[in-house]
Amino acid sequence: MSAQPLMAVLGAGSWGTALATLAARNGVPTRLWGRDAEALAAMKATRRNQRYLPDLELPEELDYEPDLAAAVRGAKVVLIVVPSHAFAEMLDELAPLLDPEANIAWATKGFEPGTGRFLHELVAEKLPGREAAVITGPSFAREVAAGMPSAVTVHSESEAFAQELAVLLHAPNFRAYSGNDVLGAELGGAMKNVLAVATGVADGMKLGLNARAGLITRGMNEMLRLGKALGARPETLMGLSGLGDLVLTCTGDLSRNRRLGIALGQGIGIHEAVTQIGQVVESVVTADEVMRLAEKHGLDLPISKGVQAVLHGEVTPVEGLKALMAREQKPEYPEGLFETRRA
Repeated sequence: MSAQPLMAVLGAGSWGTALATLAARNGVPTRLWGRDAEALAAMKATRRNQRYLPDLELPEELDYEPDLAAAVRGAKVVLIVVPSHAFAEMLDELAPLLDPEANIAWATKGFEPGTGRFLHELVAEKLPGREAAVITGPSFAREVAAGMPSAVTVHSESEAFAQELAVLLHAPNFRAYSGNDVLGAELGGAMKNVLAVATGVADGMKLGLNARAGLITRGMNEMLRLGKALGARPETLMGLSGLGDLVLTCTGDLSRNRRLGIALGQGIGIHEAVTQIGQVVESVVTADEVMRLAEKHGLDLPISKGVQAVLHGEVTPVEGLKALMAREQKPEYPEGLFETRRA
């Protein structure tokens, strides 16, 4: 059996720590990097990430490296797990440091703030010529870290790299599938955060299970319509990266975006709600980028638009709900929605 390639995981938050733990348990030589050198030192000394995953005992095999250049030196797989607003800066820092044979993966969900560009577009621009892959799907970090059954999907234009990553991550309680629709996988992982705010608002207002199911389903419709306009494959969005992640994020109380929605539905202001959550809530930025793409393609996405308006304080949750319910009757699905069109 050939030796496992060295993996550098960049980002020591909950998801980065969980993925680094998974890889190390699988026998993959793994280095974990984070910007907070003191926090990394504490993690090494106590084998705990006290801030994000205090109940997880970190594996002895996991290495910790506060210096970015040292962290990626010799790494054949560099896995980026930082918030979307920090993604471009991370790529810029990496460009002069990577080994020639290093390839890039990311488990970040979102768009470039202010432009709506997909993260794979940033990778192609800033780190050209390297194989690249996105890891996404319905997976709360706490459950993955605890070894609970989970499934993700790895998408890359390189079938070999997608398969390599899937094998590195695959474990008895962690199924890793592979695919080649990077755009579709990224769209599902980003857009579900916006839709989770909507279901959270409904639950915060105690509108019932029927309302939650309706919002999830009609939100899926919006995801499919935007995906069609962008050239994503519908089967990707109906899989783990789209429907799977949407259901998890809209119903699971470990979701930061759902918790934000619940707080808004209970009348708590957005700044107070984000402060209470204490971590990055991707939907606050992603809602703007989803609507930027929708407007570019002439699409009406009423749920996403309503979430954007609520997040910006333009309407109250009650006003947003009234606007949704006042919409005219129409067919559930427009003709031709499930026909694939490549951009």
